Formats: sequence, structure tokens, C-alpha cells
Amino acid sequence: MLNPRIALLIGLFSISIFPVLVKWAPVSGITSAFYRMFFGVLFLLPVVIVKRKFTWPDKSLWIPIILCGIIFATDIAVWNLSIQYSNATQATLLTNLAPVWVGIGSFFFLNDKPKFNFWIGTLVAVAGMVVLIGPQAFLDMKLDKGFALAVLSGMLYASYMLVSKSILNRLNIMSFMTISMTISSIYLFVICLVFDEPVWHFTPVVWGVFVIQGLICQLIGWLAINYAVKKMDAMRVSLSLLSQAVVTGLLAWAFIDEQITRQMIIGGIVILAGIAITFRKSTIALQRKRRPTQP
Repeated sequence: MLNPRIALLIGLFSISIFPVLVKWAPVSGITSAFYRMFFGVLFLLPVVIVKRKFTWPDKSLWIPIILCGIIFATDIAVWNLSIQYSNATQATLLTNLAPVWVGIGSFFFLNDKPKFNFWIGTLVAVAGMVVLIGPQAFLDMKLDKGFALAVLSGMLYASYMLVSKSILNRLNIMSFMTISMTISSIYLFVICLVFDEPVWHFTPVVWGVFVIQGLICQLIGWLAINYAVKKMDAMRVSLSLLSQAVVTGLLAWAFIDEQITRQMIIGGIVILAGIAITFRKSTIALQRKRRPTQP
């Protein structure tokens, strides 16, 4: 059985490719999101059918699964709108407050309450995001529509992590993803029509990018992340995903010649240090539990 931490690394790397592909073949962000979901479902269905991995959920799970599909799709749409009304820097910083919302949600709604080391790790990691993006961007924030949408995006992302965790404890991953991704695809297609976003007449290169997004960024990436969510706690997974900014930066440097500054390196190190705090503390606690008691 795959180690959930390895699965988390695979998922992290897979979803980190998405921004690079969007920049490489620039199209509407909502259109990219729709085809990412659509092709993800197309690749998943044959596997589910051939391996007979699909299980009909209990009636009590249908509403949470539908909510997950809508929340995930809405998060992507709101994220793009927040960039349009403000800027990518502010939107990125505020959206990455998702681990804070996950911790708050876990405190009020889950039995697994966030430990002290989670909050310390979160503070360190968020500080790393501020350094990576630039303190000036943090100081220049305006309480406008873009600010509100970016905060909403982070809350939606956190909501998805918490709701999906409760579902994955009772349903296999492939069944959950088949339904939720189908709902997301339909929902995003409707959004494309409402906002008159392009959904046809792309070049072969762009279609190829859509296929890669669906296969790697969505299917492989979120199969791995959902596996990690099922085996680990949602708080630690959401915090670990902050390192997506670091991985994306390295991939952008390698494939599309974006520069990596000293500020970005320092910020990335601080983010990883914050994530390491949560894992290190839990490892020590586990070792103490395994240590035989003295007679």
C-alpha cells in the first residue's frame, strides 16, 4: 500500500504543473478548469468501469459529494475572478490562508482538533508565503471586492478539504472522484456559457495541454491528494499544499525561464520549515507512544 506521505508528494508535484501549463498555453482560466475536469473524468471512467471500482454512495453521502463538486469548481472560478478584480499576488497570498480555515473548521466540526504545533507550523508557513510573494504586496492590500473573493477562495478550498475528508472515510476514492468531478465539469461548463468563455476552436497544442491537465494535474494529482486526505488529517495535508508555490516556482524556472530571486528562495525555505514543524512534532509523539513503558 502506498505511503500517504509519498502520495501527498506525488499529488503536490502533479497539481504544481497546472500554473506552468496555463502560462505556456494561455487561455481563459475558467476554460482551463473546465477541460481539466472534463478530461480527468474521461480518463477516470474507463478505469472505474474496467476495474469495477465504482460504488453507489449511501443516500446520506450524495449531498456532501455534490457540495464537494460545486465547492471545488466554485473555488477555481472565484480564484480567477479575484485575480481579475485585484492581482495575482494578493489573490495567491489570501487564498493560501486555507490551512488557517481548515484548522478553525476542524476545531469546531471535527473530533481531531488541531494541535499547538499545527498553529505554529501554519504561522511559519504563512510568514514564508509573505516573504515569497513580497512583504510590500501584503502591506498594499485593499479591502475591496478582489480581497473578499480571494478570502472566499481560501475558505472554499478549506471547506472542500474538510467535507471530502468526512466522505472519504465512508466511500472509496474513485467513486467519490467520479461523481464530484462530473458535477464540477457540468458546473464549470455552465459557468463558461454564462460568462461567454471560449470552449472550442483551439489549436492542437492547446488541446494537448488540456489533456495533460486532465490526466496529470486533475486525475493523478487529486487521486494522490485524496488518498493522503483519507489516510492523514486534512489540516496537515492543506498545510503541506502551501509548498505548491515552491514547486511551481522551480518548474516555471526549469520550463518557461521564470527567474528565481533570493527572496523567493528564502520564502520557500520558511514555508517548508513551517510544514516540517507539524510533521516533526507528530513523529516525536508517535515515537513516545511506541516506547515501552518502564516497569
